[in-house]
Parts: sequence; structure tokens; C-alpha cells
Amino acid sequence: MSRMAMGTRKQREKQEDIWIAHTELASAPGHPFYQRLNELLEAEKFDEFVEGRCAKFYAAKYGRPSLTPGIYFRSLLIGYFEGIDSERGIAWRLADSLALRRFVGIALDEDTPDHSTISRTRRLIALDTHREVFGWALGVLADRGLLRGQRIAIDATTLEANAAMRSIVRRDTGESYEEFLRGLAKASGIETPTREQLARLDRKRKKRMSNEEWKSPSDGDARIAKMKDGRTHLAHKAEHAVDLDTGAVVAVTLQGADQGDTTTLDATLSEAGIAVAEQIRREAEQRPDDKPKVNVHGIEEVVADKGYHSGAVVERVKSYEVRSYIPEKQQKGRRHWQGKADEQRAVYQNRRRVQGEYGKSLLRRRGELVERSFAHCYDTGGMRRTYLRGHQNILKRQLIHVGAFNLSLILRQLMGAGTPREWRNRGGVLLLLVYLLLPRREDRNRQCRSRLSMSCAKYLASLTNPGTPLVVPKLSYLRHGLLAASNWLLFHFAVRDRTL
Repeated sequence: MSRMAMGTRKQREKQEDIWIAHTELASAPGHPFYQRLNELLEAEKFDEFVEGRCAKFYAAKYGRPSLTPGIYFRSLLIGYFEGIDSERGIAWRLADSLALRRFVGIALDEDTPDHSTISRTRRLIALDTHREVFGWALGVLADRGLLRGQRIAIDATTLEANAAMRSIVRRDTGESYEEFLRGLAKASGIETPTREQLARLDRKRKKRMSNEEWKSPSDGDARIAKMKDGRTHLAHKAEHAVDLDTGAVVAVTLQGADQGDTTTLDATLSEAGIAVAEQIRREAEQRPDDKPKVNVHGIEEVVADKGYHSGAVVERVKSYEVRSYIPEKQQKGRRHWQGKADEQRAVYQNRRRVQGEYGKSLLRRRGELVERSFAHCYDTGGMRRTYLRGHQNILKRQLIHVGAFNLSLILRQLMGAGTPREWRNRGGVLLLLVYLLLPRREDRNRQCRSRLSMSCAKYLASLTNPGTPLVVPKLSYLRHGLLAASNWLLFHFAVRDRTL
């Protein structure tokens, strides 16, 4: 048997050539997911659109070489598809991957933009331009029938701010929290308090932190709020308006984390109404003779959870000629409606709609689609913690981030996967499906094997096809197939680790 000679690292060390031919540069075949995404962007003339909108922010003739708008917005799209939270991480990933170089259009003999270039370009381009790019993505969805705009669900989540609680200062005096506690200790008779004494004093004090008294010196828009996991942190409030027919995010707003849901609903609903009206106008101009894909009457129904319910909110929504489906909170006793006849009528009508079967189905769909957008954009998408400061900067990144989520709906329709990671996982699911359907001669109990294969095949089909009802295999079938499944998992992870 012939053997290969083993080389050493010392033998491979050599002085790099001063000149190298272009054909000898390292190249990559490209990622199939990003190739399809680029085909979509080029077919819709994405670069021409953003260059036309951003031309006013660049010098007409002279100036230093800049980051083109197409590369800038594609870099922010990478942040969603790769689950990268910061602009530093985007710059590093872009410099590290040959496939992403090809996606954004940077040659091998060109330098990729660093994080400061991306940040400077973000500050250069106005917030309204980022909103226009988000609206462009909605237009692409509308062209493919993925935006209806008739039934809208609204919900909010908290984003952790790029500011620490220990750095907050008082709004009136500017003293830090530790200095404030030392003043309280001296007032109580402790001249030189220790850290333990300060912590004990802090625990005993009522109403320890309030947004009316404290602020962050580094991020004035951050507010003290309780996070989903129970921690108290400086945070922002992100609110989505989601199309219940397609799952597309119609509008996104960023507001103070200390504002209640009843005060922020109107702003998000107004943004959604403007976005739907813009798509109706665009469709009428481009395809006046075709059947409209977006609801020509605009938003007709709005669905929210009980945190948004109040008599004033329900009455305002009714004045917008929109039907509300908002569950009521538990009341302590009977309500008094003296002088509130219109509000009472609106609340009772909303209650009847919520208790109906149609209203219950809308509430179930709201919990599915809105929470899915939060999970994709902020958990796996990497924006649960913001590395930017100020609502304007964060919202710029957030608009393109959520716009990438909307584009993933089109890619899921074309490829069956909305992100590169999901596309890779679908290959593993397909391999498992083929493995379970193949006959095994050494399997003695063929009837049980057939039942296991069919049951698992239905289960996997229900996972890969969102429109298929979920079918769970019987426990007895899974017991017989446990050994085969464990062997497949070992094989799958071995193949995956080799391909990373």
C-alpha cells in the first residue's frame, strides 16, 4: 500500500511572494443561500434603489473613497442572517468569509470595511432612508403575495441597552448611585459606611430606582425596566406590527422601556397603517389592471394581548374604523360607566368579538406569529442586546434587521429555509427522512419498522411544512427506533463537524 509523505509546519514556512497572479488567489464556490439572496436583490434592483436614495448623503464629484450603499445595507443584512449582534462582529465575519465577500461584492484584492466605516456610514445616512429600505422590502413581499395588510397583531418586547445599572446618575444633582447611598448612610449616622452596610441600606430602602429620578449618562434614551428573565436592567422597548395572514412585520417602532403598552399602541398602529397605505398606492400605480394583493381597505382588524386593553384604547381604535380583539384584564368589582357611553359600547363590542371562535383563533395566531418574529429577530437574530446607543441609531439597525426577516419569508418560499443555518439543518432533516424510509434487511420486525418510518416521516413533514398539522409518532414506535435514531445522530454530527 502506498503511503503519503507527512509534511511539517517548519517545511511549509516560506517568504511570501511580492507579486501574485490573480488566478492564484484563494477562491470559494459561494454559499447557495447567499447566491439566491443576491439573485433576489439584483432582480429587484436593490442597488439602484439604495444608491438613488443615498446619493444626497455623498459628495457629487470629490471626496475620500466611501462605503457604497449596497455594501452597507448588505452588511446589516448579514447581521440578521448570521445572528451577529454588533457592527464589530459583522466587520470581522465579513473579513473572514470568502462567501460573504462575494455576497456583498468585495473583490479579493480589496479591503473589507471595518466597524468604524460601517458606523460612520450609519451616522451619515438618515433614519428616513432606512425606513425607505424597510418599505422596499415590504414592496417585494407585496409583489409575491406575502403581504395582505388586513389583520394586524401588535406586541412588544424589551431589548437590553448598552449601559450598566451601576453607572446611573440622579437627574437633579448628577451624583452616582453609590454617592447617593453614602449620603443616606451619613444621614442615618454612619460616617464611613462599608460596602456591606451600603448594600443593606439599599435593600431596606423603598422605591430604590425610578426613571423620574435616575438616568444613564451614556444612553439618555435607555430606561430602567424589568427584563423577561426577572432582571432589572436599562432597556428599550421594541414593538412589532405583524400581518396575521403572512407573518410579515409591517411596522416596527422603538420606544422607552418605561412606557406602557396602552400608550405605545397608537404610534405602532399608525406606522403600520402608513406602510399598508403606501403599498396600496404603489400597487395601484404599477399594476392598475391587476387584482390587488394588498387589502385595498387597509387595516381592518387589530389583535393584541391584555396588556394593551383599556377603555380609552378600545374607543380610540374604534374611532380609527378598525375592529379590535384585545382581551380584558381581571376587574376588581363592577365598572362605572357614567358619562362614558361611547367607551362602554366599544368595550362591550370588543368583549363579544374576543369571546367568539373567530376572535380566539386570531389570538392564537397572534401568539404564534408575533413571538416568532421576536425569536427570529432578537434571539437567534442577535439583537436582544443592543450595542448602539440612542433610539435613532438603534432604530436604523433594527429597521434593516427586521427587513432581513421579511426577506427571509421570500427565501423560505423559494428554498424552504429562511437563514443559512436553517438551510443547513434542512439537509440533516432530509437525510434522516431518507434514512428512515430505506429498507433494512437485518431488521427482524419489519412491520414495526414500517410503522416507525411512516410515523416519523409524517412528523418530519409536519416540521418542514408550516401548513401541515403536527403529527407526533407513538411512543412505542419511538422506543423501537431509539437505537437507529441515536446511530443516525452520531453520523449526522460527524458529517456536520467535517463540513464546518
